[in-house]
Amino acid sequence: MTIPKSVLAELVLEVPQIKPQIYFKSSLTALSHAMEDQVLASLDKPLVIATFQKERFYRQEAHRYRRIANLTSQVYVLAASETEFKNASEYHETVAFNAKDALSKEWNLLVLGQEYSSCLICNECDNSGLVDETSQFSGMDQARQFEGIWTFDRQVCLQSATLLLARILKYRPELKEKVQRAREIYGINLDLRKRKKSAQSKSSYNRTNFQKASAVVENNNFNDPFAERLVTYLQVSQYKLIKAYRSIAAQEKKHRLINIISSVMRRSLDPDEIIKVAVQELGEALLASRCLIYQCRPADTIATITHEYLGLSVKSLLNQVWPLKENSLFQKVVQTQGRVYIEDTSLLSEYLVSETSVTEKSQEKNCLEDLISQWEISSWLMIPLLYQGRLLGMVELHNCGSCLHNWSEEQIDLVEAIATQLSMTLIQAETYTHLEELNQQLEALDRTRSNLIAITGHELRTPLSTIQVCLESLSQEPDMPEELRQVMLETALADANRMRNLVQDFLTLSHLESGRVQWNVEYLPLLECVDLALSSIRAHKLEQELPNITTLVSAELPLVLADGEWLVEVLSKLLDNACKFTQAEGRVIIRATSNSENMLKVTISDTGRGIEPNRLEAVFDRFYQEEGALRRSVGGTGLGLAICRQIISRLGGKIWAESAGKDRGSQFHFTIPIVGNSH
Repeated sequence: MTIPKSVLAELVLEVPQIKPQIYFKSSLTALSHAMEDQVLASLDKPLVIATFQKERFYRQEAHRYRRIANLTSQVYVLAASETEFKNASEYHETVAFNAKDALSKEWNLLVLGQEYSSCLICNECDNSGLVDETSQFSGMDQARQFEGIWTFDRQVCLQSATLLLARILKYRPELKEKVQRAREIYGINLDLRKRKKSAQSKSSYNRTNFQKASAVVENNNFNDPFAERLVTYLQVSQYKLIKAYRSIAAQEKKHRLINIISSVMRRSLDPDEIIKVAVQELGEALLASRCLIYQCRPADTIATITHEYLGLSVKSLLNQVWPLKENSLFQKVVQTQGRVYIEDTSLLSEYLVSETSVTEKSQEKNCLEDLISQWEISSWLMIPLLYQGRLLGMVELHNCGSCLHNWSEEQIDLVEAIATQLSMTLIQAETYTHLEELNQQLEALDRTRSNLIAITGHELRTPLSTIQVCLESLSQEPDMPEELRQVMLETALADANRMRNLVQDFLTLSHLESGRVQWNVEYLPLLECVDLALSSIRAHKLEQELPNITTLVSAELPLVLADGEWLVEVLSKLLDNACKFTQAEGRVIIRATSNSENMLKVTISDTGRGIEPNRLEAVFDRFYQEEGALRRSVGGTGLGLAICRQIISRLGGKIWAESAGKDRGSQFHFTIPIVGNSH
């Protein structure tokens, strides 16, 4: 049996006006001892309920609770059992709860008497950051933090007693009668009106804590250990505790914001998502009227605001263009690589006098005054996002309206800490993006390597083997018939030419990609280039039956501005592909039309094998083989279309493919500048 909800959580639900605070373990130890000393020093017989997180913690205090049990019969000690602790009624009532119960994370102590009451209800915070330190320094255990309440309010104490007694009965239902007596003695089960009346009739406990403690000392004429320890502890430690709590609160806020950004970073390396979370959290934490975070570089003249936090009744800068070049505050941040803070923008003139020359003052003042007036900025803080001296972006905080708000040094330090975390996050996102690009390039290179191996294995080894066989046959068979010798020679020559074309395509693409090609651009009639390409195709395919090739290119078309040799190369390769993948009974058509963009559009369409729609872009990749390198029914290196794209791009045009799918033909289009487009 376990109870997952803590006593503190249940108490806050029952009494929502109470506000839990943070306590160190050392503070709770002192307060607990003071409360126990109060019981030992008084003549009252109160109800005492104490919970210990572990049995060994109770063993350190066992002697105190045995002394308390000699004074009152209503003593209950709860602890998570480890060795000998168990449900028992030897000295007082012991209650062994499950180690998985929420009580294992709690520190609770209740003292409820007829004349006084006090309770300490706390739940341990996440102290995972102290684990390594406590393993080396035993004193650091006292810095463990708890969240909870410490109060003398009787109504809160009665409600705490109700919750704790309910826990006791869950583990030890046989104590029902004893628990019921406790409820009757101390008025725990009375309704709210009866409780108030009972509390008023029993004591005048409405005085403050310190007044009550002092009164006990005066009326009883002896040094009340509880009052003495409490007053001494609070008076001596108050300043230190307040200072410590402020420091803890600032550190907690800083770590919380950094953890939020870190968690976003772990989920995503998208800069937009990270900045979106950071700007909201930072604006809320510093109670700013407006918080901006944007990416920029020192030479940028403007920035577009895409992420902001807005307070109430503040004008939005979202999607606005934010000036940088004429903004002297931004330029000051760039120069100093440090923060710029103007507490009161009405004193801008003094700032400009001290920071700029007289000649620059007027222009900068006008720009800043326009921004301040338009966006109602009364206080202005700018902190750069820097990584190794490199500006990545900017954090800006504005307070708007007539009410000034001065950010403290601790708050500015918090912004700088967040800025440092954001800088690392942005540089990691940038690095990740570059790695993604490099990975894509590496994958492309790997595909190229694999294709190159396959191509060379197929396109070089096969013709080399054929040439070798032919030459060996000619060498070893001097009496070979003349007709067979001629066949052998023609086969060897054809495969040698095939290898030459492969090597030539390799060299051509390499020269194009490296920019080592000499371009001779001139005015040319497109029809002449088409005729030269057709002549080349027919000359190389004398023994092959070609499909019907139709030319629909008008001689009246304007001249094109191109390198004739390379344009013929493009037309030859596109026509060669069309004929290669089209049966002899099919058709190939060459068309050309001028468009409104001073470009000539050339289309070579066929009725052949066609291309799957998802492959229309891939066909222009290097070494792309429509059937696969080792399963092709037609020859080729897979470099032809890659060469065509390089040439057309260099000439200022575009090339693309269209197809309705397999066995439905294909169309290859490219554009080329015409004379009217020249300068």
